[in-house]
Amino acid sequence: MRIRFWGTRGSLPKPGPTTLRYGGNTSCVEVQAADGTHVLLDCGTGAHALGRTLAADSTPMHGHILIGHTHWDHIQGLPFFAPLFVPGNIWEIYAPGGQGRQLEASLAGQMAYAYFPITLEALNAEVRLHELKEGVFELGSIRITTQYLNHPALTLGYRLEADGATLVYATDYEPHSLHPLAAPPGTAPVHHEDRRHIRFLEEAALVIHDAQYTLEEFPAKAGWGHTPMERAVDYALLAHAKQLALFHHDPERHDDAVDQLCDKARRRAAARNSALQVVAAAEGQVIELSGEAAGRRPSGAATVSALLSQAPQAASTVLIVDDDPMMMHLLKTTLQDEGVQVLTASDGESALQLARQRRPALIVLDMVLPGMNGLEVCRTLRAESDPHLCDLPIVMLTGAKLHERDLVQAFAAGVTDYLVKPIKPTLIRSRVRAWLLRTSTA
Repeated sequence: MRIRFWGTRGSLPKPGPTTLRYGGNTSCVEVQAADGTHVLLDCGTGAHALGRTLAADSTPMHGHILIGHTHWDHIQGLPFFAPLFVPGNIWEIYAPGGQGRQLEASLAGQMAYAYFPITLEALNAEVRLHELKEGVFELGSIRITTQYLNHPALTLGYRLEADGATLVYATDYEPHSLHPLAAPPGTAPVHHEDRRHIRFLEEAALVIHDAQYTLEEFPAKAGWGHTPMERAVDYALLAHAKQLALFHHDPERHDDAVDQLCDKARRRAAARNSALQVVAAAEGQVIELSGEAAGRRPSGAATVSALLSQAPQAASTVLIVDDDPMMMHLLKTTLQDEGVQVLTASDGESALQLARQRRPALIVLDMVLPGMNGLEVCRTLRAESDPHLCDLPIVMLTGAKLHERDLVQAFAAGVTDYLVKPIKPTLIRSRVRAWLLRTSTA
């Protein structure tokens, strides 16, 4: 596999004299397999230069674009990607889906007449849209595994296996928890979803990973959906990856500051006497992966198809348990806007009764409730004889940041995941949708 970086910046383009070495364009990575399969990872502003290069070849082209999520910095280059305007070309575009045709609506929205003179339907190339969930699919010789990432939009990471080598593209990921906080480099995280993320990176020849912030910067950026550099290094160490490319550089981080960030990351890896190679992704940088760097497939890797059916999906049912009327209204309105059927309860006993009678697909459960608290509700459900209730995903809501001991206690009670109030509607929407889609594939 041949990998070339065309855009490495996060959030918004930052061209100028202070970003000449690492680049100012947003996310776009080109991947070519030995059999000629051509894949783009994201289509940020870096896609413009790539498109001009590809368009110089008059041979009809069949290419693939894998979009992690449809925030603007990951799709802004699409209307300026020249191969989409060439008759005879075929471009397949893949991105996380949910309630049907969301990808089409997102891409068409930024190309509406008010923003761009050419609509999505008017492109000269044949454009095929595909919505994805967690699972696997193949593009030519490349086997692709998808897995949800923690971000305030439904987001997928991509694991590409071809030519005996493995590449993982995992940008726009926020740790579910930073715990343990004061541990040495390479210490395993407490949260099981972060450990699952590490398995997704397992023994990759190259991990391209979000490293937009540092641990020192992170408290002011919590909830924005990005990784502190130190955790990106820890994940790569624990996954026994061969090489880590720090990616999605903060728009405020100039070239010299990226150098410093990369040096700090290398020292962190060296503290573990690891052979991990750390680089900061730079526009124009090319990395060749050979079969000698192949890694085994991660334990528990998905086997279902990642391709979502275009048929209408039945609405899922979510039980919301909270005694705060304002929080209940926010959650209920947010989820109903997503086409979710909502059940509500304001105390633990009522929640248990509804769960047994209606068997929802997911429970969003406040930790502090009158009478029976949230942890007691979790323990009771996990002890039920009904397998559905034993395995039901439960997202706990908490009004205070959890200490490590609290987190361990919550997981022991059967909590699947947690969110800290106040909660942004975008975050609850993406988290719930991801859990519902993941549950539907189980």
